[in-house]
Amino acid sequence: MADAIQPLGRTTFGDPANAGTVLSEKEALDLLNSWVENERLRLHMKQVAAVMKAWALEREHLPEEEAHKWWLAGLLHDADWEKHPTEHCRMIVEELERRKIDSSIIRCIASHGPKHFGVEPESKMDHMIYVFDELSGFIHAAALVRPARYDGMDVKSIQKKLKTPSFAAQVSRDDINDAIARISSPLEETIDFVIQHQRDVA
Repeated sequence: MADAIQPLGRTTFGDPANAGTVLSEKEALDLLNSWVENERLRLHMKQVAAVMKAWALEREHLPEEEAHKWWLAGLLHDADWEKHPTEHCRMIVEELERRKIDSSIIRCIASHGPKHFGVEPESKMDHMIYVFDELSGFIHAAALVRPARYDGMDVKSIQKKLKTPSFAAQVSRDDINDAIARISSPLEETIDFVIQHQRDVA
């Protein structure tokens, strides 16, 4: 993330009275497509969304309506990055507040980079978007340099690349390590989960 990003200056978002108010899948994708032109960034956001939803369903055993919130947070977390990099993620937070969206989704988006936005992850959803954001992007970068892409990709190869500073140098290893240290799932298991759940996202 750019050093020019400014902290949000607050830690509460939205209105608790809007609990349960969400965007439909179509509304969310329409917002994504209207705000983001870069296809690679769109794919990143869709991959994070897919992994978030899968984790909510498979690991947290949440109902579909709750998992949809995780998907929305993942899908829209970087919605303002392309057009408003220095205002990331203030613009998308304010847009979702204007639309009266569930505050847990907005706070999750605001917490996906605590060092940058000044918002510490609190809920499990917050923690997992922090984990998956950088890790998802890193794993996809690794897939792009493999002839078979995700086919045959193993956890050890990703761990090795994480220890190679020159590979995907823009991905913060410090953020990945900090995020993983905050959850109970070990890095190896989390890497495997990401590989399995984002490989077919298009």
